Amino acid sequence: MPDLTLLWVVVFLALAFDYINGFHDTANAIATSVSTRALEPQQAVYLAAILNFLGALYSTGVAKTIGGDIVTSAAMVNEQVIVAALIGAIAWNLLTWWYGIPSSSSHAIIGGVMGAVIASKGFYALKMAGLQKIVLSLILSPLVALIFGYLIMILLLWIFGRNAPNVLNTGFRRMQLVSASLMSFSHGSNDAQKAMGIITLALLSAGQIEALEVPTWVKLSCATAMGFGTAVGGWKIIKTMGTKIFRMEPINGFAADLNSALVIFAATHFHLPVSTTHVVSGSIMGVGSAKRVTAVRWSVAQSMLMAWVLTIPLSAITGAAIYYVVHFIWGA
Repeated sequence: MPDLTLLWVVVFLALAFDYINGFHDTANAIATSVSTRALEPQQAVYLAAILNFLGALYSTGVAKTIGGDIVTSAAMVNEQVIVAALIGAIAWNLLTWWYGIPSSSSHAIIGGVMGAVIASKGFYALKMAGLQKIVLSLILSPLVALIFGYLIMILLLWIFGRNAPNVLNTGFRRMQLVSASLMSFSHGSNDAQKAMGIITLALLSAGQIEALEVPTWVKLSCATAMGFGTAVGGWKIIKTMGTKIFRMEPINGFAADLNSALVIFAATHFHLPVSTTHVVSGSIMGVGSAKRVTAVRWSVAQSMLMAWVLTIPLSAITGAAIYYVVHFIWGA
């Protein structure tokens, strides 16, 4: 198979990953507004799809981090490595979606790349300084979201807590349209760039572009794939995120979405890839804890945490195993 053909396989798989990321992570943007009945499910999905598309066009800083901070140079990867990484990430996303587990697409793609690169070139091919920055942002972002979700919820209760419940629910149910929109846009601004970074890295390693700059057609393709994927809607994960962590009222949903959007926007501004799934989950837990600690179903949170911990190593193992298969089929 000619290299250019394999390059197009990379592009197809990256867009497939973005599409799957869209329906896998739809819950990040709309679970709270659906669970509080601020938006009808189908309306929420279409709103999220449009704003995910627009958010994906916002910048390319995260894409450059993904493309430039995992491996020491583009020469260390080829199409076989990236195909293996993408298949590993897609497999993990589909598995966790099937079981309704809000796992991280970001962890999956980073783990897949790491595993395939190690299998191909060894550990020395990994850019440790860049990986430390990426992993640190992935670890700290849900903790930051939890803390600030708690603080924002306390602040909202302090300001609005004396209002009658009916007035409070009606007002914040309307405000959730704004917070859900912000959340959807921020999700697209960070998550869609991961596939952009992978495609750009593949183009650079194949000599099709001269610098790690995301081509316009890559931006539009990834934004479209993310938008269509979101429009499909990952209902299993929406149910987990929206109802199983804790029972939310409109004020809780507004606080969780607003906090998540701010954390993700901050990460995108600093070109840091974060797991939007982790950020939203952390926000929901923080908001729920402000109501009362026992309001959060920590057993559900524990199972989610286990999936978070396992995602990078398992997707890395999968990526490495698939690399050997791909290398056997297409040769050196």
